[in-house]
Amino acid sequence: MLATTGERVLLAGCGDVGLRVARLLRAQGHEVFALRRRLPQVRDEGIHWLASDLTKPATMGRLPAGISRLVYLPAPDVRDRASYEAVFLGGLRAVLAALGGAALQRVLFVSSSAVYGDHAGEWVDEDTPAQPPGFNGSVLLEAERWLASQPIRSTVVRLAGLYGPGRLQLIDRLRAGKAAAPRGQAHWANRIHVDDAAAAIAHLLLLPDAGPLYLGVDDTPLPLDVLYGHLAGLIGAPRPPDGPPPAGVGGKRLSNARLRASGFVPRWPDARRGYAALLGP
Repeated sequence: MLATTGERVLLAGCGDVGLRVARLLRAQGHEVFALRRRLPQVRDEGIHWLASDLTKPATMGRLPAGISRLVYLPAPDVRDRASYEAVFLGGLRAVLAALGGAALQRVLFVSSSAVYGDHAGEWVDEDTPAQPPGFNGSVLLEAERWLASQPIRSTVVRLAGLYGPGRLQLIDRLRAGKAAAPRGQAHWANRIHVDDAAAAIAHLLLLPDAGPLYLGVDDTPLPLDVLYGHLAGLIGAPRPPDGPPPAGVGGKRLSNARLRASGFVPRWPDARRGYAALLGP
């Protein structure tokens, strides 16, 4: 059972993923407000755009009244701890303070599987203790915990690695012969198509009995050498050599069993098929 139509949704941070979520919500009849630092030059009809910097509360002005659902999914300009803290901790607090909470029924916070460490090829799910190996996962986990302590219903979605239109850097690296994959020790690729990520966010945002935490990932974690080899074959590139994995890729397999149990069905359950569709015949 999904929420009835007529929700007023604010997307705080509305880049590629946020715009896909906004379009899905608009198609379902909800009123959507999208907040970002710089307004897009081409704007989708029916989406209300708001110019604001999440790290500067004074720029928020007066947010629309009656917002019933908030999706928090910004992207820092700079990849360092200070920027992450300003956006994911300071910005989240500022938006919730500006909204007040009288009408707000749910907050959905988009986090990352970066909160997990290496698990030697074992399966990881929502009950696995988070042990962030880097500052990004550490800040995101702090933001998750702060949000859970607030008197508002909230849901966190920890997304795996995104791919999709405009997100084909791996294909470029394979074509250029700049990708390597370890074969002596399994390192796992955990992926989700950007359209499935957006659909999962919209699904959980409107699900009345949504739980506090979900992993956003497809059905099929793959060893890096299996995925890279398959993709190299699709594009006619040489099979990548044995070598170290990209930084931050560990030995864990992410499970989407809880997301599946909520009623969500990914369109692209296996990244091999998802990439094949993107690359065309």
